[in-house]
Amino acid sequence: MTTRATGVEWPTVALIAACTGVWLGATWLAGREALWPLLALAALGVTLHSSLQHEALHGHPTRNRRINEALVFLAPGLFIPFRRFMVLHLKHHNDASLTDPYEDPETNFLAKADWDRLPGFVQAIRRANNTLLGRLILGPAIAVIGFVLSDAKLLAAGDRRVWKAWALHVAGVVPVLAWVMGVCGLSFWTYLLAVAYPGFSLLTLRTFLEHRAEQAVPMRTCIVEDASGFWSLLFLNNNLHLVHHLEPKAPWYRLPALYRDGRSRYLALNGGYRFPSYWAIMRQFAFRSKAPLPHPFLRQDQP
Repeated sequence: MTTRATGVEWPTVALIAACTGVWLGATWLAGREALWPLLALAALGVTLHSSLQHEALHGHPTRNRRINEALVFLAPGLFIPFRRFMVLHLKHHNDASLTDPYEDPETNFLAKADWDRLPGFVQAIRRANNTLLGRLILGPAIAVIGFVLSDAKLLAAGDRRVWKAWALHVAGVVPVLAWVMGVCGLSFWTYLLAVAYPGFSLLTLRTFLEHRAEQAVPMRTCIVEDASGFWSLLFLNNNLHLVHHLEPKAPWYRLPALYRDGRSRYLALNGGYRFPSYWAIMRQFAFRSKAPLPHPFLRQDQP
């Protein structure tokens, strides 16, 4: 079957409008009523917006890249420039390199020699980050610090594409902060700690078990069958992560049907790497490391 939609994907356009409206309304009301549930709703808006950015970088909801970027141009998540996210995520989609400590920009595995060189306290932080509760609490800070330090080197080297990505990001952050601080009356720190950071944290729930180290490439990618539907909507069905990796051009709203029609095939491909829900993941890995951090078979001889 054809997985890429033709023409404008109106469900995605409608969801972008709804997400923006919810975020605007929640932040505006929070500034007047000072209700924490409204800040939590705004944080959910940040998570959903990041999921929509993921759709845009994969060529949705139109066939025009600039239009797609414009639709998700605002940066309520504050942390990661869209164009840097796009470059790194598309590199991540080289499935043959999934979990490679040097080739996969989204992996948490390290080369053994790099792990051995880390100070003990850094290893302890990384181990805590390798549990689900640790990932939810520490994961955004670790990811942002590592990303900024890496991009700082590229900026210092004069990489024009990286400079442009950050300039566009600043242009998307400025109206967000103008709205949050100038119109809604929220402080920067309130928004950062109660909205942007939790919004990023929720994304780490999705990414926590998406990939594992396996020799067979299809067995590296997970399926989470979310019966509630809440997380599936928030993550735009990226819980069906193997389906997305095998059908990266399919819009989010077609992934469930693809999975239903080929469930046995997908689970055979990934060796049954499946969880029934995110609650099941929480029960199993809240305080337990999901895997050793040094990669078990890649980059073993890296100097």
